[in-house]
Amino acid sequence: MEVAQETLTTPAPTTAVEVSGSVALLEALIVEGVDTIFGYPGGAIMPIYDALFDYNDKLNHILVRHEQGGIHAGQGYARTSGKVGVVFATSGPGATNLVTGLADAQIDSTPLVCITGQVFAHLLGTDAFQETDVINITTPVTKWNYQVTDANEIPEVIAKAFYIAKSGRPGPVLIDITKNAQIQKFSYQGYTQCNHIRSYRPKPIVRSEYVQEAAELINQAKKPFVIWGQGVILGGAEQEFKAFVEKSGIPAAWTVLGAGAIPTEHPLNVGMLGMHGNYGPNVLTNECDVLIAIGMRFDDRVTGRLDKYAKQAKVVHLDIDPAEIDKNVKSTVPVWGDCKETLPMLTRLIEEKKHTEWLNTFNEYTQKEVEAVIHDELNPTTPEMTMGEVIKQLNEITKGEAIIVTDVGQHQMVACRYAKFNKTRSNVTSGGLGTMGFALPAAIGAKFGAQDRTVVAIIGDGGFQMTLQELGTIMQTGIDVKIIILNNRFLGMVRQWQELFNERRYSFVDIQSPDFVALAAAYKIPGKRIDDRAELPAVLNEMLNTKGSFLLEVMVTKENNVFPMVPQGCSVAEIRLK
Repeated sequence: MEVAQETLTTPAPTTAVEVSGSVALLEALIVEGVDTIFGYPGGAIMPIYDALFDYNDKLNHILVRHEQGGIHAGQGYARTSGKVGVVFATSGPGATNLVTGLADAQIDSTPLVCITGQVFAHLLGTDAFQETDVINITTPVTKWNYQVTDANEIPEVIAKAFYIAKSGRPGPVLIDITKNAQIQKFSYQGYTQCNHIRSYRPKPIVRSEYVQEAAELINQAKKPFVIWGQGVILGGAEQEFKAFVEKSGIPAAWTVLGAGAIPTEHPLNVGMLGMHGNYGPNVLTNECDVLIAIGMRFDDRVTGRLDKYAKQAKVVHLDIDPAEIDKNVKSTVPVWGDCKETLPMLTRLIEEKKHTEWLNTFNEYTQKEVEAVIHDELNPTTPEMTMGEVIKQLNEITKGEAIIVTDVGQHQMVACRYAKFNKTRSNVTSGGLGTMGFALPAAIGAKFGAQDRTVVAIIGDGGFQMTLQELGTIMQTGIDVKIIILNNRFLGMVRQWQELFNERRYSFVDIQSPDFVALAAAYKIPGKRIDDRAELPAVLNEMLNTKGSFLLEVMVTKENNVFPMVPQGCSVAEIRLK
């Protein structure tokens, strides 16, 4: 066939070769190191899929069951592999089905390159079949987007797309390619990766005087406190961060997306920040004298009421994105730059210390939390199981080595609170957008991105039903994903708020579910349903030892609440233990 005759081999040809825009796109992906694509074909992207037929030996395309599943899989892949996730979709509804994932990736700084097909250029603006203005629709939820109408643009535009997606603060890029550009032949002179774009500065210039000022504040501090986020992981700065924390001796707490940058059991890791975070890190944020924020953006779920957040403290803020500096919390010393670069500079200047008494204060608060919340959640005496005890048993078996992918809701907070993470890139969840339905497709992508690691998806009965069709993707690919549905027969987080703040007026949160085990069996995935804690250890071992995917439905107590909790509109110091 014609496309087969124009298929190229990398490296680039020494002389110009006439190829179609579709082939030029696929050659670009290969040079960029792409090995996996998540996608769904359709009319407007058909020429690209036709060309892809001849690249099966070089590019592994995963046929998802919905474009939203495709982009969440791309996110999971990017989060565990550290590479750019690549997604294909057709025009119209195919493109609009990507919007939730784009918004999720944008707020969580996940590098993606999404390729959408588009109608012929001469039909743009005519309301042609499956035409939507995807550029204007996706502008608010992408780091960059661009519409290609001429095949000659493809090599340069794709090079820019990958550079923008993965450089600086990462994010999603969408490239919309009209059908004529996919078909059009042009003189292809090879593909050159991009490493510079005029007017785009992905990393701000590090100002050494600010690093010096930050070090002086830290050295003078009596009660310093480190809070870190995903920026440490995105920058590949885990070792630099660990060296800084250990030399400084400063207690450190993490945002949901920062989990795993240093192991959960590290003696200076004092727990999780935020609305359902640990007691000590929240209360003591308002008692520290210097607050060192590294690669985090002071999200409202971390800060609570801003007018009552850390007002007593001097704030050092390290971030690669200048837009985050002073956006929510005014910094005393802003340290712009990639923390991979700025942390070693800071570590060299700080004094080696041990803040033993201050660290013990955190430990005292931890003990209060254990007595009031944690012990009963992990070791319940009630007839029904709790979500926490399931996570505890999972920890004992996986030893903190598994990748945990969570959906959104009570189970997410419980998993983030109690799961053990010994390795980086182990906690995959929808942080900023809070997208129900994220976990199942993201777990598929996470496994493709880290095939040597165990991937466990922990999902609620509500969120699972939003993207359950991706069981078909598991069936067709044979990918090994372990699925735990924590079924409390409610939309649990909404129900908790209705109980606490709406006088138990349970408005449309009592959700009925299908037989999940029978559903999995229809997709040729083995599974079990249990409601007796005596069965839990054996069934978890069975799940983890099963070759291929496995679905485990665990019936947990219906009206259990996740505590501690910072009520909306309250300060972090007003965190409730019950």
